[in-house]
Amino acid sequence: MEQLTKLTDRDLVAAYANNNNEAFDVLLQRHQQKVYSYILHIVKNKDVADDIFQETFVKAIMTIKQGRYMEHGKFSGWLTRIAHNLIIDYFRQEKIENAVSADEEGTDILNRRDLCEGNIEDLLVSTQIDEDLRRIVMALPDAQREVLVMRFYRNMSFKEIAEATSVSINTALGRMRYAIMNMRRIAADNKIALAI
Repeated sequence: MEQLTKLTDRDLVAAYANNNNEAFDVLLQRHQQKVYSYILHIVKNKDVADDIFQETFVKAIMTIKQGRYMEHGKFSGWLTRIAHNLIIDYFRQEKIENAVSADEEGTDILNRRDLCEGNIEDLLVSTQIDEDLRRIVMALPDAQREVLVMRFYRNMSFKEIAEATSVSINTALGRMRYAIMNMRRIAADNKIALAI
C-alpha cells in the first residue's frame, strides 16, 4: 500500500481498473476531504452530504470498472464534477417533492419561482455557466480574447479598443465578430449550454 501512495492519480486509476482495489483506497484517502467539504458547503446538511459523497464515489467506481473513465484534466476535478451533478439532481428532486398545487386551499398563487430570489439550483447552474464561459474565453486566440475582454469586462468602446490595440476600428469589430463566432462553435462542439 505504501508503494501505491507514491503513484499519480492516473496510475492509481489504471491500477484500480486492473482489479487492484487498494489503488482505489488510496484515491479515496487522497480526495475524500476536498470532495466532502465541497458537497457539505453547498447542501448544508450532513446526512445529505454523506449520501451524495457515497454516491459520488459509487459512480466513480462504476465508471472506472466499466472502462468508461476518460481522462480530461485532473481526477479531483472529475470527482467534483460528479458531486456537482449529483447535488443538482438532489435539489431538482427536492423541488419536485416540495411542489404545491395552486388548487390546494390556502396556497398563495403569488408564491412563484419567477417572483423569488434565486435558489441554490440557479446558483449552481449560474456558477457552472460562468466556469464554462471562462474556459471558452481562454480558448480564444489572443487577439480575439483581448478585444472581448476590453469590450465586455472593461466596457470599452470599439474606438477605445482600436486605440489601445493599435488597430483600426474595423479590425477591432472583426476580431469581436470572430470571437463570438468561435465561442459559439466551441460551445456547440463541447455541448455547453451558456444560458439557463
